[in-house]
Amino acid sequence: MFIDLLRWLHVIGATVLLGTGAGIAFFMLMAHRTRDPKLIAHVAGTVVVADTIFTATAVIAQPLTGMLLALKIGWPLSDGWLALSIALYVLTGLFWLPVVSIQLQLRDLARAAVADNRALGSDYERLFRIWFACGIPAFAAVLAIVWLMLAKPPIKLW
Repeated sequence: MFIDLLRWLHVIGATVLLGTGAGIAFFMLMAHRTRDPKLIAHVAGTVVVADTIFTATAVIAQPLTGMLLALKIGWPLSDGWLALSIALYVLTGLFWLPVVSIQLQLRDLARAAVADNRALGSDYERLFRIWFACGIPAFAAVLAIVWLMLAKPPIKLW
């Protein structure tokens, strides 16, 4: 029963990471394409809240539920698929942390543009490109982790 609860929580966490990541990326990109600082400020503000509530919670829950599952089921963390999943999770985090900071900056730059009644500047453009570039490997890594979780392929790492 406890293993089923852990598995359910782990799958929910993976779903939240994947879904929130895709949703945030989609809405930020669609807002960016409008070039409207007011819309971008609003969407970026919502994205920051969503990342704080949903993504951060899942980021904390995933390693906890994953480690407990591995211990309860008896999977060594050195199993190839599991070790690779953990490495990809760390890689995702290395891209996600700057993205959160950048989202705050994008929101603040858009709010400043609205307050000053001006267009978005080059700082915004540069940060958006970095945000977008960081999102691609992070999202790809999450997709790979979900596949590894489901397939558990026999990967020999050592």
